[in-house]
Amino acid sequence: MSAEINPSVADVHLESEECPGEDSFGFGDDLELNQFDGLPFSSRYYKLLKERKALPVWKVRCQFEDALINNQLLIVSGTAKTGRSTQIPQWCAEFCLSSQYQHGMVVCTQTNKQQAVDLALRVADEMDVNIGHEVGYTIPLETCCCSDTVLRYCTDDMLLREMMSDPFLEHYGVIIINQAHERTVSTDTLLGLLKDILLQRSELRVVVLTVPPLTDRLLRHYGSIPIINLEASHAAEVVHCNSSNKDYFYSALRLVLEIHRTKEWGDVVVFFSSPEEVHCAHSILQKESTRLGGDLEQLLPVILFPSQGGLLPVLTEPPASTKSRRVFLSTQQGEDVWWDTQSVNFVIDTGVQKKMVYNPRVRASSEVLQPISQSQADIRKQLCGPTGKCFCLYPEESMLPAETPPQILESNITPTVLFLKRMEIAGRGQCSFIDRPDPEGLMQALEELDYLAALDDDGNLSEIGIIMSEIPLEPQMAKALLASCEFDCVSEMLTIAAMLSAPSCFLEPSAAMTHEAVQCHRKFQHPEGDHFTLINIYNAFKQNQREQYLTAEKWCQEYFLNCSALKTADATRAELTDTLNRIELPISEPSFGTKTNTLNIKRALLAGFFMQIARDVDGSGNYFILTHKHMAQVHPFSSYGAQSHKMGLPEWVVFNEYTLSENCMRTVSEISPQVFIQVAPMYFFYNLPPSESKDILQDMLDPQESKGGKENKQTPSVSSDANSGCAAVTPSYDRCVIQ
Repeated sequence: MSAEINPSVADVHLESEECPGEDSFGFGDDLELNQFDGLPFSSRYYKLLKERKALPVWKVRCQFEDALINNQLLIVSGTAKTGRSTQIPQWCAEFCLSSQYQHGMVVCTQTNKQQAVDLALRVADEMDVNIGHEVGYTIPLETCCCSDTVLRYCTDDMLLREMMSDPFLEHYGVIIINQAHERTVSTDTLLGLLKDILLQRSELRVVVLTVPPLTDRLLRHYGSIPIINLEASHAAEVVHCNSSNKDYFYSALRLVLEIHRTKEWGDVVVFFSSPEEVHCAHSILQKESTRLGGDLEQLLPVILFPSQGGLLPVLTEPPASTKSRRVFLSTQQGEDVWWDTQSVNFVIDTGVQKKMVYNPRVRASSEVLQPISQSQADIRKQLCGPTGKCFCLYPEESMLPAETPPQILESNITPTVLFLKRMEIAGRGQCSFIDRPDPEGLMQALEELDYLAALDDDGNLSEIGIIMSEIPLEPQMAKALLASCEFDCVSEMLTIAAMLSAPSCFLEPSAAMTHEAVQCHRKFQHPEGDHFTLINIYNAFKQNQREQYLTAEKWCQEYFLNCSALKTADATRAELTDTLNRIELPISEPSFGTKTNTLNIKRALLAGFFMQIARDVDGSGNYFILTHKHMAQVHPFSSYGAQSHKMGLPEWVVFNEYTLSENCMRTVSEISPQVFIQVAPMYFFYNLPPSESKDILQDMLDPQESKGGKENKQTPSVSSDANSGCAAVTPSYDRCVIQ
């Protein structure tokens, strides 16, 4: 926004020698009416205002507002507990209000959906307005906004999807990219695209909130732009371990108990490497708390990481009893959520994290244990006050990487490439990434989209690719859902897609209940495989809801199922159904259980997942994956794993996911090789590396040519499916079944 457009705003700052109080964009502290809704301020507003003015970010308010007026792009750099995530969006809303929103509203991205909700609730409280009106949020499967919303928190991936209908984000006057230092794929993509959008929209303002190590990279990327540095809170006393501690997990638990026995005041935060370690630590500390002496306070372990939901209320509410100490157990995802807690006096940092790193050569992820970055270590040191202590379970001289590695270098970027191809259609130029994706990963993504028929001969999005980009699923699952429209099994594929998009519906029981849980899960098992088992579970869940036999929570508890995951799957299915209706794709009536429907579900699955085929080479569960020639096993939680001792394993399977570190395939279903060679694109088939399994398929495809060369790529008809007995329709073999 230029000075000519808003001369009054500039005058306010030129005439003031010091920063005004509450509303420096023309609104004073003594104004009794709320400028956003026109109603009188409540007493709580003034109480919270006093707390807000004590935050470190308040000291740079004048500097920030001047920079916002005079620059399109600026960076605010500071560690946790400075108040930047709550105050800066409010100041940006006042900036947009000063121009009567003629250039749009304010949006602030978050990397986690629960943080977006929590921050929106907190900011609505501070602004003395109703959530869902002037302040709102948008997260996957949930929107709490209206036409009056002037400040919206949303996840970074949701803002990216919004660009499909609004490529230049013209609805917004200020875009705030929060937690840029976490380097998620969506945040990095936004930062790359916004560089071009700023050139197209001179009135747009972009504010990047990050921590110090990333600022130099941003300066090199964007050029000379203003940086506002926030003063760090007074650092706590830091105690480092003298040697590399391989047994960090039990060392952290012992340290918790030692702190508790000292009877020093304060809650404890412990950062573990993974959610699995968090749950294990919670179980151990619960048992240990019952063995403590009567002279000690109660020890209350609390699981806290963003996927749990409801972080800030738990943190800000005092303990139920003054004679209790809370131990917050979290992962690296919890580093940015402790900004409002005053009770934490001890932080235990294990210094490691488990991450999934994608290998494009084998199209699989592997869980790796990595050291945290120096920026993460610095954030954790700031989480307790000046009287607190931070225990680092690694030597002070440890060579931690300066920054968190960008996820775009460690992830499967096929969905990102599909999105960027869609942006090209909308007239957007290339994305200027801070760190460009690995060329091998980029080539693999383009190859995969080509196999899925999402690209035309010129490398642009095909008609199928455009439709796939509209569906909020991974490209392979989007293609399978599209194929189900042709094979009349849309209802069943919607269920499979929703169940696989949600967290696992299976609860891991305690050791004492394992046998009972297995027996309950076995009731849902389908002989055709795990994809069909998921349909059984979802259908049973919905049937219980219709008959109201038990509450959803009680029913799930009886069958050792995750109620939250099933509700998420239900909401996802409804959203996918709305998407198909919006783009006018047919939705067939459910016919689950018939032979024809079973065959059609497998055809639809193979239309998207033909790259994920494996064959049992010796009848004992050693599966050969055709695309990269790795040997793998079925995951123990699979229905095949549970019943293999009774009925044996299928020879040919399609799987949803392969994890390199576990060497296991998850969500596995039986297929026939005849259906595979019907559905898979022939130019994919001929690019498979040589193997005995490929030779078997080649013999089925054309016994005469399997020995004498593979020049002819025309495919003969396959008359029947040997496993199902159903007549098979010969499809077109150009690039996919749907043309």
